[in-house]
Amino acid sequence: MRILFSAIFLSFFVFVSCSSSNKDKKDGKIDRKSVVLRNNPKVSSFDRLSSLSVGNGRFAFTVDATGLQSFPEIYAAGMPLGTQSEWGWHSFPNTNNYKFEETLKEYDFGHGSPKALYAVQFNEKGRKQEAADYYRVNPHRLHLGIVGLEMADAKGNVIKSDSITSIDQTLDLWSGKIESHFTAGGSVVNVETACNPEKDNIAAKLSSDLIKSGQLKIKLHFPYPTGKHTDDACDWNVPEKHKTVLLEQKDNYAILQRTLDTTVYYVRVDWNGAAAMEKKAEHYFLLTPKDDNFSFSVSFTEKKLSEPAEVFEQTLAQSSNYWESFWTNGGIVDFSACKDERAKELERRVVLSQYLMAIQCSGTMPPQETGLTYNSWFGKFHLEMHWWHTVHFALWNRIDLMERSLDWYAKVEPIAKEIAERQGFEGIRWMKMTDPSGVEAPSKVGSFLIWQQPHFIYMAELVYRQKQSPEVINKYKDLVFKTAEFMASYADYDSVNKRYILKGAIPAQETLKASETVNPPFELSYWHYALGVAQQWRERAGMQRDAKWDEIINQLSPLASKDDLYLAAETAQDTYTNIRYISDHPAVLGAWGILPQNRLFEKDKMKKTLDWIWDNWNWNETWGWDYPMTAMCAARIGEPEKAVGALLMDKRTNTYLVNGHNYQDDRLRVYLPGNGGLLTTIAMMCAGWDGNTENNPGFPKDGNWDVKWEGLQPMP
Repeated sequence: MRILFSAIFLSFFVFVSCSSSNKDKKDGKIDRKSVVLRNNPKVSSFDRLSSLSVGNGRFAFTVDATGLQSFPEIYAAGMPLGTQSEWGWHSFPNTNNYKFEETLKEYDFGHGSPKALYAVQFNEKGRKQEAADYYRVNPHRLHLGIVGLEMADAKGNVIKSDSITSIDQTLDLWSGKIESHFTAGGSVVNVETACNPEKDNIAAKLSSDLIKSGQLKIKLHFPYPTGKHTDDACDWNVPEKHKTVLLEQKDNYAILQRTLDTTVYYVRVDWNGAAAMEKKAEHYFLLTPKDDNFSFSVSFTEKKLSEPAEVFEQTLAQSSNYWESFWTNGGIVDFSACKDERAKELERRVVLSQYLMAIQCSGTMPPQETGLTYNSWFGKFHLEMHWWHTVHFALWNRIDLMERSLDWYAKVEPIAKEIAERQGFEGIRWMKMTDPSGVEAPSKVGSFLIWQQPHFIYMAELVYRQKQSPEVINKYKDLVFKTAEFMASYADYDSVNKRYILKGAIPAQETLKASETVNPPFELSYWHYALGVAQQWRERAGMQRDAKWDEIINQLSPLASKDDLYLAAETAQDTYTNIRYISDHPAVLGAWGILPQNRLFEKDKMKKTLDWIWDNWNWNETWGWDYPMTAMCAARIGEPEKAVGALLMDKRTNTYLVNGHNYQDDRLRVYLPGNGGLLTTIAMMCAGWDGNTENNPGFPKDGNWDVKWEGLQPMP
């Protein structure tokens, strides 16, 4: 059952009091509301990268400068005006009867089965490639429909965006409400927009002289999906491929049924005041209000709603309670006492990232990298990114928001078990790119990744650290053990050198090949950490330690180095002279940054490696989460200046837009792993990590970084 955010937080909120900068909020040390409100995003024009969103973690609605989705064409190649949900998925008809088994190809990496089967893209013409393409595209996430304004001037001419002036729009983070004011057709238009915190529903309140004159209407326009890799998922050119039927219309509501092949969903519109709905064209409906002040709500559901949705005032009240509870509880960081001129921007990124991750990434399954704003990788989600999307919730004392998505793993465990079995391994192998069904998307890269595997153990451990209850152990232990069983069977014994190695994988630094890569450093450290945690779980469950796991932990290969610098892999001896190895993710830094120190590496060598990467890396070919990862490594090493510098490095992929989104490039204008990574890093820079006794260990002690915080948890 979906419950209000306030109830969630009241059930588990705990303050951490470990330093003078970490006071109980009763002391009034941090004025939370001031921290939040001074970072409200403001918009004054139709900028394709400045759209704002409301949402609840399972559903999000993104608007333009009018407060609704009035001009989606402006934003299509920027920050698209999406209406997306967890449940809204669609598949094109499988007219050629492709079978998933046709996507599988045999590989022999010298461990597991000599005929291990991986779901891949074949890069060749023929049925196998067609099958791979089909399962890569399907299912894909739906854009559920445009809800916008259609306005006309006194002569009946449609008002275009370039005729709209005096735009003044604010997202009130404390209440979750978007207030939009502008002038159109010589009249002022005021729009307030909010999202129901429990339902896939938005509500809006309109006021303008244009309403009584019939010059302002609400439009509902529904697209067919494109099935493209990265876009707004709106194909407006094939009206014959889908249906939109007005099922019911009464004085104060209307219900539409949407049918796209085998996908069916419903749209219910409720309103206060006099209004009527009419069909303008196929999949295009207009709601014409009659009163100067008019409010309405739109609900998107899998089943037809028989009861009316809440009116705007009720929705806004619920939204306000939701967000006030969110900001009042959990962690908070205040940079206002800092003298460094960069602190204000860092605070803005932190506050907006909290909001974005809550509305985009706190659902009941892992989110896609562009959240609920627009499709990337066909709307599917990537499990290696789940850590970046959700770990911060635990460190900011919002553990229940992280736990929401962990139940999904139990649902797809049978598929993960089948993947391990067909490759000759024990336990369960978590897929990389997938959808709610858990089916593995064919990929020339994703099917060979392994660093998503330990994530479940890491996240389950975070739950236990905060709750420390037998119920947590009983709930997650089977998946923890089966995850570790795969890891143990995947590690291959090198009898010549009497050690365990990792091979046959594309590491987190995706420029390396599975067929030639041995012992990538981050994966080695993650295997060491996660198998050790799994052993602790066996002991907590009253079981003996697994002797095989201990053998692997004790005999895992140390990180390979050359000239006192750690390599991208043991097989990448030319790491620091080959551009292939100094681009993409500097994943070696995750070995002691994301993860705690272990016996596999030396502190001095890791510091030298960080320094070399800092000065020489091809930073123009990195991703948004690389900067937080670098900062985490720098903080643990004792280089706080580099930690702050990494978070604020002036690079394209470290750009944070006016709405707080981490911009990557023209394709990925939204990249939420960067936002999540920022929050995780700030938590550990403030609250530290296990064994740390210093206050604010990630910030320089030069008098310029007087960072105040409360309610944060240390990292492992």
